[in-house]
Amino acid sequence: MKLIGEFANIGTMKAPADVAAAELIGEIARRSGLKQAELARRAGLDRSVLSAYAHGRRQPSVAAVVRIARGVGLRLELAPAPGDASLERSGKVLSMVLDLAGSLPFKGRGELEYPPLIRLRT
Repeated sequence: MKLIGEFANIGTMKAPADVAAAELIGEIARRSGLKQAELARRAGLDRSVLSAYAHGRRQPSVAAVVRIARGVGLRLELAPAPGDASLERSGKVLSMVLDLAGSLPFKGRGELEYPPLIRLRT
């Protein structure tokens, strides 16, 4: 069974959330190379229902999208969003800070010395 992990990253798609499922179903259809009627038959759906999903006129359930993918030998998988700029930037900044810290001169201080305790009179 082939993986289509990038499909689960609907949040990274440029389209609004209400058409993300339609784009996902369109990508499944493109990858399978099947006509809509055959795709619907394999998924156990009416062709008109699949057409409504594919054109964004109806919102499929997650189970329906999984059935459509499984019908052509694909599966959905969750994965981190690729190209998360803030995460990449944070990693680069951390790397630079660690490099800088490693290049600073280090002078060991030895054992810590504590001031004597002051006893309060009661």
